[in-house]
Amino acid sequence: MRGARKRLCSALIVAYGLFSLYAAYTVFLRPRRPAARRPSHRDRRGPRDHVALGNEEWNPWEGDEKNELVASQQRYEANLKMIKNARSHLEQTSLRVQIWGKAAIGLYLWQHIFGGHLQPADVTAQWREGSQKAGKTYFSFVTGPSVVPGYFSVEAENVVLVLNGREKAKIAYATQWLHYAQTLIQTHKIQHVAVVLLGNEQCNNEWIQPYLKRHGGFVNLLFVTYDYALVNEEDIFQWPLGVATYRNFPIVEPSWSMLHDPRSYLCNFLGTVYKNSSRETLMEILKQDGLDKLCWIAAREQWQPQETNESFKNYQDALLQSDLTLCPVGINTECYRIYEACSYGSLPVIEDVMTLGDCGNSSMYHSAPLQLLKTMGAPFIFIKNWKELPAVLEKEKKMSLQEKIQRRKKLIEWYRNFKAWMRQKFINTLENSFLPSDKG
Repeated sequence: MRGARKRLCSALIVAYGLFSLYAAYTVFLRPRRPAARRPSHRDRRGPRDHVALGNEEWNPWEGDEKNELVASQQRYEANLKMIKNARSHLEQTSLRVQIWGKAAIGLYLWQHIFGGHLQPADVTAQWREGSQKAGKTYFSFVTGPSVVPGYFSVEAENVVLVLNGREKAKIAYATQWLHYAQTLIQTHKIQHVAVVLLGNEQCNNEWIQPYLKRHGGFVNLLFVTYDYALVNEEDIFQWPLGVATYRNFPIVEPSWSMLHDPRSYLCNFLGTVYKNSSRETLMEILKQDGLDKLCWIAAREQWQPQETNESFKNYQDALLQSDLTLCPVGINTECYRIYEACSYGSLPVIEDVMTLGDCGNSSMYHSAPLQLLKTMGAPFIFIKNWKELPAVLEKEKKMSLQEKIQRRKKLIEWYRNFKAWMRQKFINTLENSFLPSDKG
């Protein structure tokens, strides 16, 4: 509210200053026609050019002066109307949103989708922030370990809270933030709250439902990852998982060589191979016909949450040097690898099967898994069984470099458009929900 009042006062001061300058110009600087002295008496019965007294005569510009006074009054009233309209416009179309990034997925939202910057650039900093104007909205973003409830400045009446709800410990931390936001709502410090949620990989997100406004809570909007069945495109929206920002996956700018150079490998897979999973099947198929010799394969038996500098560089090199990136299902079909492969122009080959849990089709989408990506026309290769892979790789061998170049360009362009579309959809959804509707 304080920021809105400051902007309103600034608008009023500017409008008043402009009017004052114009009034000063009109009074002191604007050239006027010479006006004759007005007669003190005029014979009502005589003609208009009748001389009543000595040297006093009729003023031929008296009508113009009256018109000028009327016009000046009209300009004054118009300026007042302009100020009122400016105030109304400010109140109805200006939106300030502060994003509290308390999960790594917030960095994907801010840096990858919004293209925003953070200061300081050091990813280990205790406090990082950034801002930008988009549409009718001014966004600010804060993140870092020092951003804790009650110990930072709440600078907007509209808040987007980015939370991690994958497991019990994360949910407990997330609810602390929700209760803090609820207190701010109750004390009228903020007006609206939206949540971007890194959801549970099996879509067990029931804990968030009581906080939603439709269930008597205070959260206006929910953007949630994975194929959450309650997505309705009204107040619950599917959100992309994105890249692994918690591992500091970078923003990749396409280069000429990335698009045009031949790549050394047909495909790659660097990841964990779980017992009794389709990933074991994938490894067996690759070894059968010596296909593993054509691909960059580095399997491990145990998942590692943090990369070493060497393993991270190997992973990036594998994406850059492979035409295809194999994406077998894990706990969920959607994985960071899909978006990271797109960043480097390596086409994802996705195992298109549903994983265990409560994920699936929603009332709006009927193409799970990966219904968001499919709805957006993702140009990926979808397979139902890894037994289809040999035929895919055989076709890959026959493709010319020019065909692969065109495919890389198409993939990178699609991914750029996808992020731009998600950004615009996010902004539009917030503005439609948070701004007062114009009822004319």
